[in-house]
Amino acid sequence: MILSSILYVIIFLLLVYLLVSSIRIIPQNMVGMVSILGKYKKQITPGINFTIPIITRVDRVDLAQVPLSLSEQSVISQDNAEVIISLSMNYHVTNPYKFTFENADSIKSMVQQSRAHLRGIIGTMDLNDVLNGTERINAALSHELATITDAYGVNVDRINIDTIQPTPEIQESMNKQINSTREREAAIAKAEGEARSIELTTRAKNDALVTTAEAKAKGVRLAADAEAYRIQKANDALAVVDSKYLAAQNIDAFREVANGQTNTVVVPNTAIDALGNLTVANELFQQKTNN
Repeated sequence: MILSSILYVIIFLLLVYLLVSSIRIIPQNMVGMVSILGKYKKQITPGINFTIPIITRVDRVDLAQVPLSLSEQSVISQDNAEVIISLSMNYHVTNPYKFTFENADSIKSMVQQSRAHLRGIIGTMDLNDVLNGTERINAALSHELATITDAYGVNVDRINIDTIQPTPEIQESMNKQINSTREREAAIAKAEGEARSIELTTRAKNDALVTTAEAKAKGVRLAADAEAYRIQKANDALAVVDSKYLAAQNIDAFREVANGQTNTVVVPNTAIDALGNLTVANELFQQKTNN
């Protein structure tokens, strides 16, 4: 009796175990890949699912987007400069069957392909292009992975270069080059400034000389114009006077000469003839003779 009771309990527990083990609950955003005796049978959806216990295996596959950070990687650029690059990506499973059964480790394969393609891309670029071409590298890497990761049953939604850091030796060399470039640019700027200053000073001096010369020339022209005007006016005045006025002017001139200390006066014959017609001139000469 006791043995039979124990047997019933064992059978009952076995049935409960079989019932419980046949229930498979698949969470949302996942699918179950059902294999019976090691052979794939079907795919089950989220919720409660019943399977054959003991001989059935269910592999859960997450279909949600998954973030993944890759460890730092050392790569060599085309100009033999070593840089340390770290990547991050977001991926999701697109084909649960390929992801589960056609690859032993799809994630590891995807990471290895990402690293290999990154080395290939960086190897075709110079260091300056690598440091300034993050977007270009991201786009090229995404394009390359899109044609490969389908075989792993995944899709890379986004891949980013988080950091690009040259090695300490390369960084030191770059700093020296940057400082040298800055010093050279500063020297060029200083030389250009001095040359510009000399140019402006020379131009200012030349402008001053030209202005002075123009002012002097203008003064000479004004003086010449004034003298020409004076002469013209004198000529115009002489043109309207008669011979008596000129004779009177001659008399005044001879009077000045006669009042001087000299005893001899030399005059042209024409002037003597003119003076002979004037009484005043005759008296003037007589006074000179008496003295």
